[in-house]
Amino acid sequence: MDLKIRQSSDNVFRDLGFPPEEAENLRVRADLMIQISKLIRSRRLTQARAADLFGVSQPRVSDLVRGKIDRFSIDTLVGMLGHAGVKVQFSLGRKRKVA
Repeated sequence: MDLKIRQSSDNVFRDLGFPPEEAENLRVRADLMIQISKLIRSRRLTQARAADLFGVSQPRVSDLVRGKIDRFSIDTLVGMLGHAGVKVQFSLGRKRKVA
């Protein structure tokens, strides 16, 4: 059996075959969702308390911690972090070429 190894593009969504723009959007959303989940754990918040903190409903927090990425936009996630008093910064740079 021949095993083909390919170098990662550093974006799992791109590696899975998503178009570049969609893959980058998914990567940013996933990173934001991870940070929100870490915040919930570090503050030992229940979903109800997290919902109050983020200015959303408890079912929205449930969707977030269950990884339902399709239900959140970047804007919504940044807004949730803002409600929690978290400063969000983005770093922009040139895309590297993917072979």
